[in-house]
Amino acid sequence: MLFIAKDNPTIAGSFGYKLISKVDSLAQFPQVGRIVPEKNDETVREIIFRPYRIIYKVLSEKQIVGIARIWHGARGT
Repeated sequence: MLFIAKDNPTIAGSFGYKLISKVDSLAQFPQVGRIVPEKNDETVREIIFRPYRIIYKVLSEKQIVGIARIWHGARGT
């Protein structure tokens, strides 16, 4: 987002709010993402938001969703 902010701070701010909103929705729907293929663990899931991959872990017994990593798809894994 810092790259976007250099050219257009308004768009960067808007994108940031949308990204946070997407992550916040996991509290209501933690199973919405697919299981991360390289982990093959039901508790480790991912959602895609534009070019970003958001990896998170679902701890159902504690009712917790923890964000493990967010990165741009062009950066690889």
